[in-house]
Amino acid sequence: MLRRPKVSIIGAGNVGATAAHWIAAKELADVVLVDVAEGIPQGKALDLLQAGPVEGFDVRVVGSNEYGPTENSDVVVITAGLPRKPGMSRDDLLKTNANIVTQVTQQVCKYSPTAILIVVSNPLDAMAYVAKKVSGFPRNRVIGMAGVLDSARFCTFVAEAAGVSVEDVHGFVYGGHGDTMVPLTRYCSIAGVPLEKFLSQEKILQIVERTKNGGIEIVNYLKSGSAYYAPSASTVQMVEAIIKDKKRVLPCAVWLEGEYGISNLFVGVLAKLGASGMEKVIELDLNETEKAGLRKSADSVKTLVSVLEGSAS
Repeated sequence: MLRRPKVSIIGAGNVGATAAHWIAAKELADVVLVDVAEGIPQGKALDLLQAGPVEGFDVRVVGSNEYGPTENSDVVVITAGLPRKPGMSRDDLLKTNANIVTQVTQQVCKYSPTAILIVVSNPLDAMAYVAKKVSGFPRNRVIGMAGVLDSARFCTFVAEAAGVSVEDVHGFVYGGHGDTMVPLTRYCSIAGVPLEKFLSQEKILQIVERTKNGGIEIVNYLKSGSAYYAPSASTVQMVEAIIKDKKRVLPCAVWLEGEYGISNLFVGVLAKLGASGMEKVIELDLNETEKAGLRKSADSVKTLVSVLEGSAS
């Protein structure tokens, strides 16, 4: 009898619980929700499980305050950590969330030593660094979710401005998950046609800026929380690529080992995702402006990591 894949989600807040919802609805895997808050993961899991007869999905969904039920997970999604509040940068969260991600990763590795980790906690690139360092996993098994989300925001704004379906917009964002991200407009197209055939350079630059501030725009509206529908859907696109061995080429935060001239850092680039996790970094020919943008973004990530390393010593 075939074993259904298992995905554990650490952190049963809005992003984690909504990711569980997408996974169950798509029947991708059995889901385990883990959270330190007593009753929250159990209640949300039971509620989601009871949607099965209505929506017609047959997967197990369980909630726990312990890590035991996560044993032998195929994929573990780490969303645990404090969310951003208005006026707070992703970097403000750095040390607090580094401690949380450290503890989570230790527990995850204990119960699922062969799992693939998808890190969603902010500041994303630095938290992926923490998870890799603590786990000791090879680079293919620790991936950060940011590029899919930033690219989704970019494509949403392009479709809106051009008056076309989002299904026909193809674009992606490189770099760290923050103000220095690099939407690669030169590679963006609508139904294969270059973006500049549809929009003026001025409009494209406005979209680039809005993309960079896509997260904080939502934080400012919500006042007491941050985005979760698009972040969770973006996470599940990565989970699906891995669980189904789809070989999707998606923008992800990956550990670079010389690609694009960057080493020993998590930076957002295009990568192929399949059953073994991050299977290949796709290297594009970047022009000088794009290279400079990516270097600046990598330097920003490096600064965060050096702060972490300094506080650890």
